[in-house]
Amino acid sequence: MTAIKRLAGQTAIYGVPTILGRILGYLLVPLYTRVFLPEAYGTVNVFYAYASLLKVILTYGMETAFFRFNEQEQDKERVYSTGMISLLASSTVFLLLVSFFSGSVARWIDYADYKNYILWFGWILALDAISSIPLARLRAQNRAKRFATINMINIGVNISLNLFFILLCPYILRNNENSTLAHAISIIYRPDWGIEYIFISNLVASSITLLLLFPQLVVIKWEIHPDLWKKMFFYAFPLLFAGMAGIVNETFDRLLLRYLLPYSKDIAAYQVGIYGALYKISILMTIFIQAYKYAAEPFFFAQAKEKDAKVVYARIMDYFIIAVSFIFLITMLYLDDFIMPILVDKKYWEGRGVIPVLMLANLFLGVYYNLAIWYKLTGKTSWGAWFSAIGAVITLVLNFWWIPLSSSHLIYGYYGSAWATFICYGSMMILSYLIGQKYFPVQYNLLKFFGYLGFAILLYFISSSVVIDGHILRFLFHSLLLLIFGGIVMAVEKPSLVNI
Repeated sequence: MTAIKRLAGQTAIYGVPTILGRILGYLLVPLYTRVFLPEAYGTVNVFYAYASLLKVILTYGMETAFFRFNEQEQDKERVYSTGMISLLASSTVFLLLVSFFSGSVARWIDYADYKNYILWFGWILALDAISSIPLARLRAQNRAKRFATINMINIGVNISLNLFFILLCPYILRNNENSTLAHAISIIYRPDWGIEYIFISNLVASSITLLLLFPQLVVIKWEIHPDLWKKMFFYAFPLLFAGMAGIVNETFDRLLLRYLLPYSKDIAAYQVGIYGALYKISILMTIFIQAYKYAAEPFFFAQAKEKDAKVVYARIMDYFIIAVSFIFLITMLYLDDFIMPILVDKKYWEGRGVIPVLMLANLFLGVYYNLAIWYKLTGKTSWGAWFSAIGAVITLVLNFWWIPLSSSHLIYGYYGSAWATFICYGSMMILSYLIGQKYFPVQYNLLKFFGYLGFAILLYFISSSVVIDGHILRFLFHSLLLLIFGGIVMAVEKPSLVNI
């Protein structure tokens, strides 16, 4: 089981900097929720929801195609240059279109006064798309430290600029109004801007990331190979639809809340802000899954050549379930006393009830990522598109049902969006498992899956049912529940851990 050790090591190398960076990034959430009203933060969520969808369209599955053909082709430079030129050309066309039609796009999405936002995001998306293949190559070459360093610099620049523009500049202008420093600040800072600086910080960080990847760009033998490009494109094309449907599942609920809630624009944006902020509470789950994905995708492709590949995949799933069950339990046990007060301002707490639903939904998504390797390894990537499309239909139908246009029919609002996400990811997970067993059967241990996850949920319900006054006593009780879960896991897994 040295392969599992290798994956764990790679997850740690990718994950530790990613986790530290993401934690620092999430420190911006309490900043945003304390400085900006929910309606302003709702606008941020809406624009990033659009950006998520466009990012998938702009990369059109080329990143995964690169991993696939990088393993198959002897001349890896051909794969790299072909994928790189393809994304560079498409990103350039996209940027030209955004530059010419930014005003029309702003009016179309009902943000006519925010033409600048469209231009800024056009550049952010183009830069990120161009960077995706060089970053993928670093992962394929197992250059995890450089990959992590570049990502950390990106996050560091983004955070630093946010703090500079949102906190430091206003502070200097308030307290040193007539100083030379205040005069210098006034040259680069506009007091009437707020969330604009969130987007500008992102743009600068994306630009620096591409500059840091320059050594990976200058070594390219700039040649595109049409036959190879066709193979890569047709492999990736179903993944484009899978990715688009996936983004519908992941972020479209914020857009639907913005346009379907039967309120004024400001009130609808307020609701989006509440929901978007509380979605961030799943920080530990999303960070772990992201770090795991970075390491797992190239690992799974490389491991497929080994005789015991399916056995390794099954064991990895066991440990993945243990990890995400722990994360769910830790988050929910310490939510009210520690996590919520730190991450989110009190004016956002009214939607607290969506958090356990969204945590479990993201857990299901993580399991789906594990299961999805079967259609990538077998080349049946169209199944990924089907699963995501089914999930997207579920997301859209349930959101349109539970966030109606008429106030007389309003049922759940953002609670409906949370449950739609839960049902969507749960359905995708189940479908991928059932169909995957036909084409690429892996003997996953379902007893452990339901046992660990069910026990974690049971302990959460116990913690919610027992009312304890006092932070210290409540902390001790919740810690005892966590230790019980850990003890059960160790007792069950101890025999197999010896063989890792």
